[in-house]
Amino acid sequence: MSQIKQVNLVLKQLLRQHQITYKEIARNLNMSEANIKRIFSTQSFTLARLEQICDMLKMNLSDLFALAQKQVQQISQLTVEQEQELLADPKLLLIAVCVRDAWKFDEIIDYYDIDKLACIQLLAKLDKLKIIELLPNNHFRSLIAQDFRWIPGGPLERFMEQEVMVKFMAPKQNEQWNFRFYLRGRYSQSSIDIIQRKLNQLTKEAAVLNQEDADLPLDKRQHIGLLMAMRPWEPSLFENMRRL
Repeated sequence: MSQIKQVNLVLKQLLRQHQITYKEIARNLNMSEANIKRIFSTQSFTLARLEQICDMLKMNLSDLFALAQKQVQQISQLTVEQEQELLADPKLLLIAVCVRDAWKFDEIIDYYDIDKLACIQLLAKLDKLKIIELLPNNHFRSLIAQDFRWIPGGPLERFMEQEVMVKFMAPKQNEQWNFRFYLRGRYSQSSIDIIQRKLNQLTKEAAVLNQEDADLPLDKRQHIGLLMAMRPWEPSLFENMRRL
């Protein structure tokens, strides 16, 4: 990801946390709201404009750049101990997922049956586990990368295989698939490498989109599960017909 794109994402996260709208920025900078939206969408910031927006956030340009650099260095994989801690407490796992998806404190306690004190305690535990950085006034910053991967064969992967994936592939009554497609074939190693590269790229693009949507209100975003899998496999129905 380019540096200016990373700065743009961090800036939008900060504005959302401080509940500063494009309209307020436009008024403060004596510009139209349309122009402010264009600057953010095209990432055409001048240093002067960035400094003015930072002033509204009561921070320096150097602070913004430091935060952007920290996000580049986010954790892409948890330790076994961190995964075990999350799975030991379903509410802790829930809060960790919400934080990764850029929920605000008030959104979490309004949407889920978790009171304010319990949510603060869970956030403090995530901070102790170094999964988030707890900030003043119940703000927080995720230290987990959007495209992080669980440990191969680790606690989270086993949990996903046993609990999440089975239920994901069996929708409740009247639940609709947004997209479902199964493809099998016999491929050369070079073709397999190409497919894997494209799947990896798609996961990165999906992670970026999730991060970019983080500045939208919660009611403008919906829970979506995206499962991608690829492995050597033949249905047992066919496998049983092989010549010995």
